[in-house]
Amino acid sequence: MSLTIQDAEGILKGFICTDTIPSISEEEKVKIQTALLLLTRESEYQMIGICADSREQALTALTEYLKAFQYSMNVEENALDPVEGSVYLKFNGRSQTFYISPYLDKYRGVLISFQSTEENGINGVYGHFPLDLFA
Repeated sequence: MSLTIQDAEGILKGFICTDTIPSISEEEKVKIQTALLLLTRESEYQMIGICADSREQALTALTEYLKAFQYSMNVEENALDPVEGSVYLKFNGRSQTFYISPYLDKYRGVLISFQSTEENGINGVYGHFPLDLFA
């Protein structure tokens, strides 16, 4: 599937500020994955925020997204505080650092912020995407 940047942004805009993640077909899943991967290649780095029911669920989702985005790192090797219950896990692609904290809000899913230093570069926040989008 060949997309332009505008096509990709159009596909992903459907996920901005959604309270719940709609159910998506396999065809839609491939479109979303393709759009995310295009913007990943076109941006300088990404920040990924994961709202999940548990630390383990967040780490699994982050591992899958980082692998898809071609980051070569082992999430498990990073020292993250143990957190019970729902969590917010943040990854900063520029510094390659992680942050985890308790999360009490109702949202679940993955937020992705594409970052570019160029004025006309890819800059935008999209999500919440399914935790298992790249599983």
